[in-house]
Order: sequence, then structure tokens, then C-alpha cells
Amino acid sequence: MKALKGLKILDFSTLLPGPYATLMLADLGAEVIKVSSPDKKDIVADYPPYIDGTDISANQAWLGRNKKNLFLNLKTDEAKNIIKKLIMEYDIIMEQFRPGVMERLGLGYEELKKINPKIIYCSLTGYGQTGPMKNNAGHDINYLARSGNMNYSGKESIGPVLTNMQIADIGVGSLHSVIGILSAVYYRTITGMGQYIDISMADGLIPFNAMEGAGFLVNGKEPKRERTRLNGGSAYDFYETKDHRYLSVGSLEPKFWKNFCECINLPEFIEETVMPENIKSLKDKIRARILEKDLKEWNEIFKGKDVCVEPVLTMKEALLEDEHIKARNLILDVNVAGENEKKIKQMGTPIKLSECPISYKETGYPLGYHTTEILENLGYSMEEIKKLEKEKVTAIYKKNV
Repeated sequence: MKALKGLKILDFSTLLPGPYATLMLADLGAEVIKVSSPDKKDIVADYPPYIDGTDISANQAWLGRNKKNLFLNLKTDEAKNIIKKLIMEYDIIMEQFRPGVMERLGLGYEELKKINPKIIYCSLTGYGQTGPMKNNAGHDINYLARSGNMNYSGKESIGPVLTNMQIADIGVGSLHSVIGILSAVYYRTITGMGQYIDISMADGLIPFNAMEGAGFLVNGKEPKRERTRLNGGSAYDFYETKDHRYLSVGSLEPKFWKNFCECINLPEFIEETVMPENIKSLKDKIRARILEKDLKEWNEIFKGKDVCVEPVLTMKEALLEDEHIKARNLILDVNVAGENEKKIKQMGTPIKLSECPISYKETGYPLGYHTTEILENLGYSMEEIKKLEKEKVTAIYKKNV
């Protein structure tokens, strides 16, 4: 028995935020069909590398895990009819087009609600369904910039810095979509009513201002780079080691700070606290001390000392070698879809449920793989499916490798 057994989702999203949201739901037991255009590339799903001997990219193998997928040209009337048949069973919608696109296709919430009043319809966009920026294009960097977060992040000397992490995409877009969908499912369970969900990645980054944002709304003081407790204005920071690796130092509380100062043999700074008036002088001394030893030496010194200090790991160290990550089963061997006895490593869904643990049946299939199966289940004959392909309503999957 899976946690979300019985939930059935039609996923129209592309790129990362929507597909990762439905990946989490699929891993938790929901049945997901991803609807893709037969002639428009998905730059994430089609991004190399590909698994040897297959036409499945690493991203599609991961983001498509535990899902089925279908090719449909949504600009055709017959494709719309297929969707209207599917939503009688797959009554949760995930879409990631700009506002108004699904309405223009005849597949907006109000239209589909007439067919199935219990439908739950989640629209994920950059700036939401309302407001003067609703139609603007954007990416992670833009949402971070407009949210105010980047104005006090980075370094005084160079300004904001890139992280290579999709903070808005996953931290907001994916997770808020999952929360919104499951909240709507619970509401429907109680009332029998479906509803529309408006998720904006820019909206969700406003609370990322967190403590500094709460303070600003009270006193009106703008936080500055390298002036707050967590942005470089304290000893909370990264420090280079002798072998050009880095340590993260998060010794904020007095007990952690005391232990840290003792470990690096600078006990005279314990009373000055992690955020003294002359923070530059303190950090210069810490940097000089950390530069005296290699990362391995510092790891041994800090081991078991309760200091909130950890090494900056490489991807290999984190994903393949770290004992804690292994113990948490965050990297798994998953069967490659359609390939006998072939497995690849993948990142798992980080939710631990005691009564209905997540299982990983197989990786994602190539886009369009289940088109024939899904249409046959709707009552279409093979002859009719071939006719739909000829009319460019759909495309029958053909292996490229």
C-alpha cells in the first residue's frame, strides 16, 4: 500500500519544477501520466548524458521515474478530446505554461471543471496568475533577484553570487506544488469539491527573506552584504584549507563557538562571540589558522567535537562516498526502464514513511513511450492510433538507439 495510492495525475509540465513535483508524488504512490509535445524538445528531459545503449537521458530517467508518458499535440481537437476522457480518471492536473495558455487550448480549469467538478488543477508559473508581471518569462536567477534576497547575499566586493542550485525551481516551485495539491486532495476528501491552485515561484521566495525580512518590516532597515549573522557579518562562513578545500563553519551558539575556538587553538576569541564588533580582524585570524592544515586534518580535529563544522564535499564524495548519505539511502540503484538487468544510480525522494516506505520500480521511460498503451486503454484501436499519428495528433514512440 502506497501513501498516495489512488491519486491520478496528468502532468503537462516541462523543465524541472513541475516534473520534480510529480516525481515526488509518483514515488509516494500516485499514478502519473506526463503529457508531452511530439515535436517540441524539453531541454531538461533531453539534456545529456544518455544512459549507454538507450535513448533515455539521465534527467528523464530520474524525473520520469515511476511515471508513464504520452505524446499529444494539444493544438488539435482530438488531443483535447483525449484529455477530456483522461480527466474523468486522472483528475489532478499539473501544468506549467504561462497564464492563459491552457485556456486558449480549451483545457483551462473552468472548462475542465465542467466535465469533472472534482478536478484539482495546479498551475505553476514564475510570477503567478495575477499581477502586472504574470506574463513575464523568468528563471531561477530572476526570481531570486526580484525577491530581495540577492540584494544582501554575496560579497561586498563583487555583489551577488551564483549558486548553481535551483532554489526557486525546487525549493518553491516543486515543493509548494506538492503541498498545494495534497492540501486540495484533503479538502476534496472532506467536501467532495475540487479547486484551482496558483503557485508562483517568485511569491515563494518572499519568505526566504526570513529573519531579515521580518526585521525590515518592523524597523525599515535594509540588510547589507556581509553585515548580518548569516551573510558574512559573523564567523559563520566558508574557510579555505591548506590543500585548497573548504570548511563550512556554523558555530553560532555559544557552546558551539566555544568548542570551535578551542579546536582551532584560539581560545582568546571565545568571549568576543561569533559576531564581534571587529569581525574582519576575527575572520582574518580564523582564515590564517584554517589555512595551516589540510581538510583531512581538520576533519579529524573537529570529529565528535559538537562544533557545527563540516567539509565542503565534492559531488563524488557526497553522492557516492559519504557514509551518512549511504545510511539514509538517498542514492539508490534503480532498474533502467525496458532494460533487463541494467541498473543506474539515482537520487531518491527524501521522505521517510514508516508504514508505507517509498519503492523505486524503474527509471523513467523515453518521452512518448506509453502513448499506444494509454490510448488503447481509452478504447482506441491500433488502426485509430495510427490515424491519429498521421493527423499529427500524437506520435508513436520509436526507439532511436
